[in-house]
Amino acid sequence: MRPNNREKEKLWNSQATPHDEAFKKLLETFFEEFIALFFPELDELLDHSQTRFLMQELLVDIVGEEARNLDLLLETRYKALDAFILIHLEPQSYKDVHFLERMFIYYSRLFERHRKEHKMIIPIAIFTADDVKDEPHTLSVGIPGHDILRFQFLKVELRSHNWRKFVDSDNPVAAALLAKMGYTDREAKEVRKAYLRLLLKLRYQLDDARLALIMSVADLYFKPNKSQDEEILRELSIQFPEEGEEIMKLMPAWKRWGYEEGIEQGIEQGIEQGIEQGREEIIRKLLNKGFSAEDVSKTVDIPVDVIRKLQ
Repeated sequence: MRPNNREKEKLWNSQATPHDEAFKKLLETFFEEFIALFFPELDELLDHSQTRFLMQELLVDIVGEEARNLDLLLETRYKALDAFILIHLEPQSYKDVHFLERMFIYYSRLFERHRKEHKMIIPIAIFTADDVKDEPHTLSVGIPGHDILRFQFLKVELRSHNWRKFVDSDNPVAAALLAKMGYTDREAKEVRKAYLRLLLKLRYQLDDARLALIMSVADLYFKPNKSQDEEILRELSIQFPEEGEEIMKLMPAWKRWGYEEGIEQGIEQGIEQGIEQGREEIIRKLLNKGFSAEDVSKTVDIPVDVIRKLQ
């Protein structure tokens, strides 16, 4: 029995990672910066002052019995044509053998609906899964000597980009996605440190809301490592002594939680130390009044050898 539309939608939702909404918000807020970072040639051709996101479109694959909302569809002006075009952004956070066909179906439905009002449709896929590499992005149909169809979408495979290429950037999208770039386990500490340095630069360019958005997306990808994080914080505090407080504010959410836990542990340790100091003071007073070490040991329930050390 084949799954119905509702079952397929439920399956798709179960496959999508929790980062999807945050990632969509990132693209909506920093579309121009995203294009400039990954497609600089296309960026030169677009008039971003004319960009606007369109309402969700429901696209139906009749044969595949699937219905999906396109969340990221925008209209912008293409300078060379002096006309408006559509750009479809499709984040993909898991491997899907049918993704290439799905992108073609989306394009076909958009072309069918919008070909009279828009001169061009540019589909872009953003692959965020760690195991995605060399994902196919061309669908070809033909016979010997004749091409019937050749469909190709633009793509970004985050793991295929080396993180070092972005460390000197002041692009907020680079900071948000640095943890998804390609790097080795040995480079993890350097990547995290580079991310915080990027935030230090961006805090002068972005308002609090946009900076918080960058951090919320990055927090989804960074894996906490307490010892490494404390070492990074110490190094950055030495490197930027006047900005220690700012660095703390810019630490990812999991890092701030770790410090809050540390503060609570410090309070508990302080209480324990205070109790211990008070107990030692009582022992000394008893000894000064002439009580023997054995008597004091019985009174405060502490071994005699500890009492003698204090004596």
